[in-house]
Amino acid sequence: MLARAVTHALVGLDPRRVEVEAHLQRGVPAFAIVGLADRACQEAKERVRSGISSAEAEWPSRRITVNLAPAGLKKEGSGFDLPIALAILAASHQVPPERLAGHAALGELALDGRVRPVAGALAVAEGARRSGYPRLLCAADSAHEVALAGVEPVPVRHLAEVVAYLRGEIPAPEPPANGAPAASAQRPPDLADVRGNERARRALELAAAGRHNLLLAGPPGTGKTMLGRRLPGILPPLTDEEVLEVTRIHSVAGLFPPGRPVITSPPFRSPHHSASAPSVVGGGPGPRPGEVTLAHRGVLLLDELPEFPRPVLEALRQPLEDGVVSIARVGGRSLFPARFQLVGTMNLCPCGGRGDPGAECSCSPQRLAAFRDKLSRALLDRFDLVVTVPRPRSAELGGAAGEASDAVRARVVAARDLLASAPPERTREADDLLARAVDRLPLSARGRERVSRVARSAAALAGCERVLPEHVAEALAYRHPRELAVA
Repeated sequence: MLARAVTHALVGLDPRRVEVEAHLQRGVPAFAIVGLADRACQEAKERVRSGISSAEAEWPSRRITVNLAPAGLKKEGSGFDLPIALAILAASHQVPPERLAGHAALGELALDGRVRPVAGALAVAEGARRSGYPRLLCAADSAHEVALAGVEPVPVRHLAEVVAYLRGEIPAPEPPANGAPAASAQRPPDLADVRGNERARRALELAAAGRHNLLLAGPPGTGKTMLGRRLPGILPPLTDEEVLEVTRIHSVAGLFPPGRPVITSPPFRSPHHSASAPSVVGGGPGPRPGEVTLAHRGVLLLDELPEFPRPVLEALRQPLEDGVVSIARVGGRSLFPARFQLVGTMNLCPCGGRGDPGAECSCSPQRLAAFRDKLSRALLDRFDLVVTVPRPRSAELGGAAGEASDAVRARVVAARDLLASAPPERTREADDLLARAVDRLPLSARGRERVSRVARSAAALAGCERVLPEHVAEALAYRHPRELAVA
């Protein structure tokens, strides 16, 4: 007796169709799973056996062989539990095989038969749609995530409910009302909390308008991290296409916030400086998406940038240029999107006294040289905006609140619309100023292009149809400052 169920395995972010074949034959009762299954998948034997018994179905007293095809594709995770159980029930004629053939399936089984959600339901649902399966049997908590892919979810809470549905004894269950996307999400920190630091606030607005990378340098306690954490609050909301793209990434990573099956705002990631290169750029045995992919269409904040290991920082260079991470392994290659805005913060020297009029730097030339060598010139060249943040005065700290994020976001949205519809072109005078800057400053070809992009963003924020010399001059002012160059 042979029956099949269909599910999908994830290779990176891509779903691959997997046929779960269950074969029952006479002989000493046994249960084997073949098809390059990992340990979590092999342990499905115990979960499936207990789940079927808890659903008051009969465990076949036969020799059971489950094959996960194609056999050359590695199968990882517990999401194969439900399709394995259904294939065994169909092979033993406890559910109609022809009814099962119209559904894909995904879910983990508890020992008492409950169906639990697994990561990557959205990506699996997209694979089911491409494979021609209009319905997906899944955990009730994954129903609204599955519906985003244009597939009809069949939300189930227990294996017994699945059996009754496939037998035609009950209609398709309804999705839970409390699983709908939340209307409101937690608001990011407001820019109104920042006192003073007008130049840094201006750089933050430019970065949001033109999707520029930003480096904030200065003495400790001047508000660098505070400013970086407020960049997401002035970014425009994600478009419908970007919502689906970002939601798919976080679905595969299993990082959905409670009650929010849809991510509508730009993501924000801030890994600790002890993070490894695979955790930041992606990789591992899987491979799995890293922080740069989780920050796709959002912001990646690297606080205390020089404290990160140099190999981690150098690994960021390719994603910053290409907007994608390519992870190559012996078994194949995985591509992860990584179009993010990088915000870095750093002191000007190891002791933190450099650049602070109220402190004296105690670093030796050797310590300064070692500190400078932690950041390569190639990485620094990829920052469009570099700002030194001075210590604010007492009058600024005690003054009125700054401009709120909502007002700044409105200007950013208008500037992005202008850049998308009719990007400003440079005037002849602006071209001449940029040409002189290339000859007189240490400005690489990449640096010239980034200055040009920042100048275009400045013009768009001003509502100008042309990039004027003052816009180019402002962009040049945000190149590497003298304090950072010698620190």
